[in-house]
Amino acid sequence: MHPITKAIRLQTPRTHQMEHSTPLFLTSSFCFEDAEDMRAAFADEKEANIYSRFINPNITEFTDKMAALEGTEAAYAMASGMSAISSVFLALLKQGDHLLSCNAIFGSTHTVINKYLPKYGIEHDYFEADKPETWEASIRPNTKMIFVETPTNPGLDILDLEMLGMLAKKHNLLFVVDNCFATPIAQQPVQYGADIIIHSGTKWLDGQGRVLAGVVAGKKSIINDIYLFCRSMGPSLSPFNAWILSKSLETLDVRMERHSNNALFLAEKLEHHPKLNWLKYPFLPSHPQYDIAKKQMKNGGGILCFELSGGLEAGRQFLDNLKMLSLTANLGDTRSIASHPASTTHAKLSEQDRLAVNITPGLIRISVGLEHRDDILADILQALEN
Repeated sequence: MHPITKAIRLQTPRTHQMEHSTPLFLTSSFCFEDAEDMRAAFADEKEANIYSRFINPNITEFTDKMAALEGTEAAYAMASGMSAISSVFLALLKQGDHLLSCNAIFGSTHTVINKYLPKYGIEHDYFEADKPETWEASIRPNTKMIFVETPTNPGLDILDLEMLGMLAKKHNLLFVVDNCFATPIAQQPVQYGADIIIHSGTKWLDGQGRVLAGVVAGKKSIINDIYLFCRSMGPSLSPFNAWILSKSLETLDVRMERHSNNALFLAEKLEHHPKLNWLKYPFLPSHPQYDIAKKQMKNGGGILCFELSGGLEAGRQFLDNLKMLSLTANLGDTRSIASHPASTTHAKLSEQDRLAVNITPGLIRISVGLEHRDDILADILQALEN
């Protein structure tokens, strides 16, 4: 079956009730037939549900669908996108190891790398997303992992996954890709050699701003190492959230088609607006990495960003003038959202670090929703004019 079909048809085996939609398994633990059955489960001699901190049928259904969509051997889900990112770092890196990361990443990921990994003796360096000629020079003898986002948050830089995959293979490094912005509908990093793909399920995977979740997908042996870490550390996903997400994946393909079509329409209409210094969207020919985006992505995603003339004050006025778009910390919702990264998601970075990844005072990020495209455009235009 096609991965999109699997995302709809993969389900937990039916119970004797013969339900068509998977039920909720709201239980903290699971029973065993006898003492030997219980012993074998705890000894990992057989696959079995033991405790919902470890695994749960609703979570398994969700992760099976994610593995199918990403084209990987396995997947494992956690309580949030940041728990997924932190678990990948802490489960797979040790004291003395070196992490090489793209400099254009989510603000909280910056915090984990800069503030917490050094406490465990894990070193790091950043390479510039838009200067691929410098990437290999940043690799050290003790480098163990390359971590990137593409498209990046919020500046929408596109990193060449094929080039990064070749570098990782050449130097025997773990290659980790945060695929949150693109979703597996737009790109599958495993095709370019990625060992681990990370998602915040809170965003496009859910798509309606309801639940928190994170998920990692990749090679079975690596995912098992992450699972064993999480099994002990406890960043478990609730069965209810997993149930929501599993149902959401059934519509991910059609939702992302509408999101990306709306976003491209807005980008084309707004690109030359006199109040904007510039606008970026991966599938606009004016995007600096347009050719790379077209090579590795099936659509441009649901995010666009632009810089307002007038900087911080213009950004504040623009947000205050919006009448329909939501002002919220989330993205990837049915409802369009506007945010000001310099004062919110990336506020903890120094001004120098923000400017290094093109997060200027006037930068606005738009998460394009499923509303009629003319209504989204009209609200943005009136906010710009007023």
